[in-house]
Amino acid sequence: MNAAWAEGGPVILAQHPGTELDRQARLLVSPDLHDAAMQNERPVLLTGSGRLSDDPPRTALFVQLQSASLCGSAGCSTSVYLPDGRKWIQVLDSVSGPISITPEMHAGMHDLLVDGTDRWIWNGTTYTDTQATTEPAPTQ
Repeated sequence: MNAAWAEGGPVILAQHPGTELDRQARLLVSPDLHDAAMQNERPVLLTGSGRLSDDPPRTALFVQLQSASLCGSAGCSTSVYLPDGRKWIQVLDSVSGPISITPEMHAGMHDLLVDGTDRWIWNGTTYTDTQATTEPAPTQ
């Protein structure tokens, strides 16, 4: 593992037309691409990748679609997928803001920091948000 990797860093999302990652990402978000096409939109597809563990096969695919109908007031959302044999498993769905891979780890996977303050940790199956959620007060 190189020193730059040990320090973690931002996931860079960019267009990579014609690459295998772009092809895989288009398959993963095909329902969203179809919906956008029905609204006469041609979303911009951004992809990135990053190792989330010391195990090279655990290199994640980060996917973001940008279009008027797919991006809200919080910006465009990014989803994260891990390879599982011949398929991809979504391990983080629709977060908004820049994503960084941190040096801290849980259950053998690096934590993800979204928008600079929102830490997501691996629970063995998926990434979970560490920000406390409050339950609504019971109604009487």
